[in-house]
Order: sequence, then C-alpha cells, then structure tokens
Amino acid sequence: MTKTKTQGAAALPLNTILDGDCIEVMNNLPENSVDLIFADPPYNLQLKGELHRPDNSQVDAVDDHWDQFSSFAAYDAFTRAWLKAARRILKPNGAIWVIGSYHNIFRVGAALQDAGYWILNDVVWRKSNPMPNFRGKRFTNAHETMIWASKEEGGKYTFNYEALKALNEGIQMRSDWVLPICTGHERLKDENGDKAHPTQKPESLLHRVLVGSTNPGDVVLDPFFGTGTTGAVAKMLGREFIGIEREAAYRKVAEKRIANVRKFDREALQVSASKRAEPRVPFGQLVERGMLRPGEDLYSLNGRFKAKVRADGTLVGTDVKGSIHQVGAAYEKAPSCNGWTYWCFKKEGKHVPIDVLRQQIRSEMNN
Repeated sequence: MTKTKTQGAAALPLNTILDGDCIEVMNNLPENSVDLIFADPPYNLQLKGELHRPDNSQVDAVDDHWDQFSSFAAYDAFTRAWLKAARRILKPNGAIWVIGSYHNIFRVGAALQDAGYWILNDVVWRKSNPMPNFRGKRFTNAHETMIWASKEEGGKYTFNYEALKALNEGIQMRSDWVLPICTGHERLKDENGDKAHPTQKPESLLHRVLVGSTNPGDVVLDPFFGTGTTGAVAKMLGREFIGIEREAAYRKVAEKRIANVRKFDREALQVSASKRAEPRVPFGQLVERGMLRPGEDLYSLNGRFKAKVRADGTLVGTDVKGSIHQVGAAYEKAPSCNGWTYWCFKKEGKHVPIDVLRQQIRSEMNN
C-alpha cells in the first residue's frame, strides 16, 4: 500500500515506483527527505560486437539503449547531474551506495568526491559464480565495486556494526563480500522466458546493505529501480522505499514482484544494537539507587582480588583506589580494564557480574 510522509509542504511518495527520468523526479522530491540511496546506474559498458560462448551460442550481454552514451564526457555529465539531485534529497546524516564495474566506478568515485560526498568505504562484491571470460584475453571479471559515502564529512550516518558482525558469525564484517550472482528462481523472467533485466542484483547484496546502513522505518530511494530488488528487500526489512524507473517493462515486473513480498514481523526486524549506541550508565548510579551499597565488596571475575564500594561510586582496594576500570587495571597490571565485566557482587552465595545491574537500568531507559 502506498503511504505518504509529509516533508515540509510536500508529501513523500513512499512505497511507490515513480515513472520518469531519475534526475527530474529527484529534483521534484522534498529536500533532505531520504535516509539512504542505493544506486545501480548504467555502467556504460562500451560493448563492441557480439560475444559468443565456445559452443557458438550468443551471450546475453548488456546492450540496452539505457546503457549507451556517446562519450565519456556525456557519461560524466549524466553522473554529475544525478549525484547532485541525489545529494539534495539526502538528509544531513544520510548516505549513498553506488555500485559499478571497472567501466564506470572510477569516474563515479571522482564525481562523488567533487559533489561533496564523503567516501566511507569501497566494498568489493566478489561473485562466487561469475560468468567466465569466453575470449580468454583478460581475467575473468569476478567482482563489482560499491562505494559507500555519507552526504558530507562529519555526517552521523547509520552503521549497524554489531548486526553485520552477527551476520558474519561473530566476526567483524570485511569490505570484501562473497555472494552469488542472481540465478535460478531468483532471476526474474519476462513473458518470453528471457531475463527481465540484464543486471538484476541478488537480494543477498541488498539485505546486507540495508541491514548494515539503515533502520526499520527509514526511507530508501533507488533512482535506477529496474526490477525492484531494492524495494523488495526494503519491504521485507520494514524500510520504506521509493523507486524511480523510466522503463515500463521493468516497472511492471517490479510491481508484481513487490506485491508478493511479505514483510518480516516486528520482532524479526530488530537487529543487534551497537554497544556504543546504548545509554551510558555511570557506576555511581548503581550506588545511588541502592543496587550496591557503600562498603559492599566486589570480587574480580577470576576470584583473585576484591575491592570495596565507596559512596561516590569509586572503589578502594589494597594500595589502590579509583574507578571500577582503574582499580581492575591496577590489579591486573594492565593498561586498561573493562570494570563492568571484571567485577562481580555476591548474591545468594554466587558471584554475579555488575554488568547485570547496568543492563537492568538500560532496560528501564528503553521502555
């Protein structure tokens, strides 16, 4: 169902595929209204002649009119124009992802910087099942590059670090992503059984982008919507989307596709929060609230040391006093110590980490 969100005097057409030239359409949208843009612009592949497999069958290459430009200068002018329009509608803390190949991504990267965007990362999408190089005259082109940039230097862009780490089995997410290209049931076909779009991106790619750099309810715009991968994944993840696509055949496929997408339930949309984003709780607050009493003993997790709680939220131990972090570091002869996970209090004869009390306060703050 289409929703609108009011931005000043204008309404934002949420969950809609807009027909038209992306530059004109973006210029008519409200300023500072979009949280994230994912752009998969024409690559300007400059293909010359047909390409055939060893069995002489023709490769279904990208030779559509929308990917053809008269010169590099024409492509650069187009790139600068759509990036300018995109930047106007991004919120101050918004961000953009642009994907491309070696044919265009270096030109796009320079245009991004010239337009005032601040590049945060380049991410290599390494295809686990790339199309072979049939002519055998170059390396197999097995990757594409995505540039992630904030609207401006110093912008407080969204980055769900812990969620991406959880996606990667508890290991910090790297900037090289190994994911398959679109094949099988995911590859959309037209009425003739041919590919509905030659450069359809896999949902796994957009899932990682949106989980990592947006939150539920955020507005995601795709100015080159194609068959709607961005919209489909946005709907599943509880994000609002706006698509722009001038080709009627692509819009038709995208509308049908998105209509069949089921949004995840509310609980499933929640992701692991960054610890930095959690409310700060001073240790002294535990003392003020009577969760720990002045004079009460705390014990190190390894059981080797103890220290006494003081009324001002500091600890005093054997020849040392200071914060929970300072006293723990002094005992361990370490440069630093996380006192929240180092110290325990006694409850019913068992040692309980003081971080349990901090989480209790945080839970109250979030309710």
